[in-house]
Parts: sequence; structure tokens; C-alpha cells
Amino acid sequence: MGFRYNLDMRRATSFRIVLVTCGSLGEARKIARKVVSKKLAACVNIHRAPVESVYRWKGKVETGREYLLVIKTTARRVGLLEKEALRLHSYETPEFLVVGVAAGSVGYLAWIGESLQD
Repeated sequence: MGFRYNLDMRRATSFRIVLVTCGSLGEARKIARKVVSKKLAACVNIHRAPVESVYRWKGKVETGREYLLVIKTTARRVGLLEKEALRLHSYETPEFLVVGVAAGSVGYLAWIGESLQD
């Protein structure tokens, strides 16, 4: 890998974890492949065992089985990632939560940055 740089704690704050839930494993896989292929995410973990979600929707408490995506990206890519994920998603109001990364291993964070370079 030709691209190398040192990361300190300030640099680490430019990385993000994005959480998205999907109604089917097929939809989760489709979104994951598309966002990685477009370099909007370096990696997407698909939790294949469904999570049970309990939520309020249109005034009623609902329960559903969903598949969780854990997406690794950068702050610069979040806007485009959101547009693409929402475009591909079947839900009327999909989950799209962005969590900042306070720190991580230098090698892994460097790999994320390298994976998202044009």
C-alpha cells in the first residue's frame, strides 16, 4: 500500500460509524455493496442475525425484524453516503445515524482513509 500517514487523536475525529437498519438481508447486501463500490464507505458489516426492533410509527408501537449495517466512512463522505443509502432503501423513513470515532488503531484508520481516496 503506497499511501501512508500518521494519525493522531485530532485526525481520528474525521472518521464516522453510520448505523442503518434494513427490512431484509437482500436489501442490506445491496446497500452495502453499492456504497463500498462507490467509495462512500470503506467497509460495511452486515449483522446477518436479525435484530428485533421496537419502535413507534404513526402513533402505534410496532415490532419488526431488521438487519443492521455498521458502515465505516469519513465525515466528508457522510452526505453522499446518506443520499445513496436513502435512495436504495425501501423504508419511508430509514434509520441513518452517524457516530463520531474518538480514536482507533492507526493502521485501521489509515486503511479507511486509503480505501476512500479517489
